[in-house]
Amino acid sequence: MKQIVKTTAGAMLLWSATLWAGAETVPGILPSGFGAAVDRDVMALREVTKPFHDVDRALAAGYVQTTDCMEKPPEGGMGYHFENDELRDAVLEVTKPEVLVYEKRKDGSFKLNGVEYIVPFKAWTRAEPPRILDQALKRYDRAGFYYLHVWVWEPSPSGLFADWNPRVKCKQPPM
Repeated sequence: MKQIVKTTAGAMLLWSATLWAGAETVPGILPSGFGAAVDRDVMALREVTKPFHDVDRALAAGYVQTTDCMEKPPEGGMGYHFENDELRDAVLEVTKPEVLVYEKRKDGSFKLNGVEYIVPFKAWTRAEPPRILDQALKRYDRAGFYYLHVWVWEPSPSGLFADWNPRVKCKQPPM
């Protein structure tokens, strides 16, 4: 009996490792270079945000558009921010990003490019900034919050956690 349990457990471990090994390559995104724990979190984040490629599903989940397209040439763009106010607090959860970041396609539809985590200054009582995905959030003094972008759907040549993505454009060329 013990041998069967060991064999079954070993097979399950091998099967899990094989699944993970096959799923860890997303060009420009995974592997991230930040380690296995961050890669697992990025995979989880991609899984939970997959339904939000359909912006109507994001709207139904409580996300609302809060910005027009944000761009800072030549550094790149961020895109349109859709925020869920119910998630805006001192609690950061990998699978519950406060903001979804979209870009408009030539046909006017939205394309999900990434997420942003936000913690309002008034909700954060510690001296050090909040952290998620092994990263410290950055201060945005004018807006009164800490933030971190994660480009989980559109690879950024500037990095997974860069503020601006050079591949994100606000003005699309004519069709």
